[in-house]
Amino acid sequence: MRLKSYDDFTPLKEVVLGSADGYLDRVRDMSFDMFISDNLSGARGYYPSLSTWRDSEERRERNSPHRLAMKERFLHELVEDVEGLAAQLTALGVTVHRPRQPGPGLTRVATPAFEATVTPPLNVRDNTLVLGDEIIETPPMLRDRYFETQFLKPVFLDYFRQGARWTTMPRPMMTDRSFDPANVANAAPNIEVPLDPQDSPYDVGPEPMIDGANCLRLGRDLIVNVSNANHELALVWLERHLEGRFRVHRMDRLTQSHIDSVVVPLRPGTLLLRDADVVDYLPQALRGWDTIVPPPPGIDDYPQYENGDPIPASPYIDLNVLSVDEHTVLVNDACKTLIATLEQHGFDAVPVRHRHRRIFGGGFHCFTLDTVRTGGAEDYLS
Repeated sequence: MRLKSYDDFTPLKEVVLGSADGYLDRVRDMSFDMFISDNLSGARGYYPSLSTWRDSEERRERNSPHRLAMKERFLHELVEDVEGLAAQLTALGVTVHRPRQPGPGLTRVATPAFEATVTPPLNVRDNTLVLGDEIIETPPMLRDRYFETQFLKPVFLDYFRQGARWTTMPRPMMTDRSFDPANVANAAPNIEVPLDPQDSPYDVGPEPMIDGANCLRLGRDLIVNVSNANHELALVWLERHLEGRFRVHRMDRLTQSHIDSVVVPLRPGTLLLRDADVVDYLPQALRGWDTIVPPPPGIDDYPQYENGDPIPASPYIDLNVLSVDEHTVLVNDACKTLIATLEQHGFDAVPVRHRHRRIFGGGFHCFTLDTVRTGGAEDYLS
């Protein structure tokens, strides 16, 4: 089918599903001490920070035989769960596309301004926006994800051959000076904040950087969460690029970055919210929609790990659900309360396994990039 995706809830026909396979080759170089600063939950978060590479007992012990065996098991189970999601989507009649795998010897990449490890294309929602018939590769906010969309090129090229527009936002230099220095006080999960910023001959100052998961797609409207100067520059680019085709709305600091486990449109007129206070941050036209606020998750909703083994992602990560249509939602099978809440509101909650989401971050919405839905450029906000 031709590329066409304007929202997150009309019937889903085609999707790109990320892959966790590459993590198996890079577990020995990854830090599990991750963080988030969130103005709603205060929860620790899910993306690597440069600050985690400081010397510490935890870091020195990361390659002990016991910890390596544990990490290998978690990673194998993550791969199993992602493949289980692929099987469930296929069973529901959705065509599933997959990214290309990083080569086994590809562990580091370099630009004139930095070097970084390679992150496999698992959370494919983050670095791409699909708006109608256009693929927009967003400027990455983590150095180790700088080339991540390269693994999606075969899929994107197929859609381009069928008539899709294909645009790449300006690629940042990503020197230490590229990042909004205000992030030091409230570091976001997908903003790197060097502890001691170094000058570089490639410095240009703050640059446009934003993830697709900062955005909410509602037909002809795009709502963009802005929490720093990098996001603000990206918002300006989107406004200019989309002028006449989409209405772009600014939303200030709902979170420090991603919003797809905070506010989730399940169908026209109904929002799934992390907290009732989220309404105060939304554009006025959305404040009249019905809201579903499930009870906060409990400790029993997640696997328990040994002392010293972090559970870094927000406890609300399971609100990162994926709608197959306006009645059918894929939900983590461990979230009995969330499943019951959705069923009480008339949704068919399809349970799917995802065990270690608080270690690896990302839910079913993060893992996927919907490329074909039946909905069009509807006006949901008037």
